[in-house]
Amino acid sequence: MSRTWAYLSNYLVYSSMAVYTLSFFAHAIETAWAVRVTTEDSKKNMDYKRTEKVARIATAMMILGFVLLFAGVVARGVSAGRVPWGNMYEFSITGALAFSGAYLVALRKYDLRWLGLLVSIAVLLTLGTAVAVLYRPSAPLVPALKSTWLVIHVSAAIISGGVFLLANAIAAAYLYLDAMESRGERTAWAKRLPSLEVLDQLSYRLVAFVFPLWTFAVIAGAIWAESAWGRYWGWDPKETWAFITWVAYAAYLHARVTVGWRGRKAAWLCLFAGSTFLFNYVYINIWGTGKHTYSGL
Repeated sequence: MSRTWAYLSNYLVYSSMAVYTLSFFAHAIETAWAVRVTTEDSKKNMDYKRTEKVARIATAMMILGFVLLFAGVVARGVSAGRVPWGNMYEFSITGALAFSGAYLVALRKYDLRWLGLLVSIAVLLTLGTAVAVLYRPSAPLVPALKSTWLVIHVSAAIISGGVFLLANAIAAAYLYLDAMESRGERTAWAKRLPSLEVLDQLSYRLVAFVFPLWTFAVIAGAIWAESAWGRYWGWDPKETWAFITWVAYAAYLHARVTVGWRGRKAAWLCLFAGSTFLFNYVYINIWGTGKHTYSGL
């Protein structure tokens, strides 16, 4: 029975990758096939009315891919008889789910469809790496992970990571557009994107929204460490880099509130903080040493 669920999980993950690929192509078509028009002042802009149907298909495929991946994560958990966060493969597919989920939730309030191309690429790269490099068969948890704190700590970390990465993508878009505007006018395609002020505020709001959850994840990890290893903090590489990420995002929020950092400085600091999270996720998880070596590799 568990093998059946494991196979089902694999098929669902593969299916989600196919659907995310369709979303990627639809977003690419939306951008490439938009009509370039000349306004009364001889300026060229992009008319996206022609590709509005393709854009809706792209978003629908993103939602369908999310649903299939969610089902794949659930099936993986059922096959193992536990929450599906016991190794890097499971953490990666769940992280891709959280990232695309954060995008879809934010899409309900903000016009972020222009980010769909980047989100679909990032999700496909994560899932492709998970399937090709990180995959491990379903197996029982190692003793140290058999705790209720696995659900509490890891779920908070995964959700935080998804929102952090979305904020970083928006900060990167800010820097790209800021550099473009410093050289002159935006290109016709870039005029579709929000103003620099809107991007700056949105990136800040996402970080401010999820930072308390990341704080809770770090504290929950310390409580779990005391239960599992008899100490709250041991400067294990993963613990250390989780704390570095917390300090970096705290500095970002502090700089905005007290010093008044906005725009370019804030965007670079946001990207730096995000890079510490990615370093922890990729390097420390796979090649690091210490008590958090649960990648399964």
